[in-house]
Amino acid sequence: MTGLLLEKDSNGVAWLSLNRPEKNNAFNDELIASLIETLEQLEKDDSLRALVLTAQGKHFSAGADLGWMQSMATKTESENLQDAQQLAMLLHKLDTFSKPTIAMVHGAAFGGALGLICCCDIAIGTPESRFCLSEVKLGLLPATIGPYVIRAIGQRQSRRYFLTAELIDAETALSMNILHQINSQPREAVNRIIGHLLNNGPQAMQAAKALCLRCDNQPIDHSLIEYTSQAIATARVSSEGQEGLTAFFEKRTANWRNHV
Repeated sequence: MTGLLLEKDSNGVAWLSLNRPEKNNAFNDELIASLIETLEQLEKDDSLRALVLTAQGKHFSAGADLGWMQSMATKTESENLQDAQQLAMLLHKLDTFSKPTIAMVHGAAFGGALGLICCCDIAIGTPESRFCLSEVKLGLLPATIGPYVIRAIGQRQSRRYFLTAELIDAETALSMNILHQINSQPREAVNRIIGHLLNNGPQAMQAAKALCLRCDNQPIDHSLIEYTSQAIATARVSSEGQEGLTAFFEKRTANWRNHV
């Protein structure tokens, strides 16, 4: 795992850290490939309950590695397309990752790093967190991350910050839905959220996440109504659903481990 650290705790939570602190965790093709491979491996882990994405060093990520960007500037358009498709694949895999994902952000998160954050289900930052969609300053654009950022912050805010490349402080990021919470002790905040997640049915959370993706910007038509009706019907008769309902009526804690 080039440029990454991965730890899995006793609760089944994976802590995945960007680990290029000497480069402020800037992205290059090797780091992107490592992230894709790691997400694919974690996706197959049935014991995984949640994934926390964080970083080593002073900053979450400075965005694209300048050396990598300089080398890509000498490549053909076709080679650049293949390179961009790798980042697009990474973003899609993180966005559709079946288990809950949490971004724990400190310091700067620029460019593509902001895309990763917007692909996570929950994002926690510190008062010192800073964000920037800086691509236009280099004569480029936030293309592959664009759909995820626009979905998170909306069309109106995207037009401003895509075009101006202004620095976004933590409070502004909170108001724009980049962050869900600001905390000077982000690990404590993340652990509290993990505590909530561990109380819930793993399959139910997976289905709820799929529901969010399926319903996003979709008309409430016959197809969507059928999907949602089938989703709750399936959940009610599932082993996990039966355990959750039984535990509720018996006034006890549900035992999810035997129903995954």
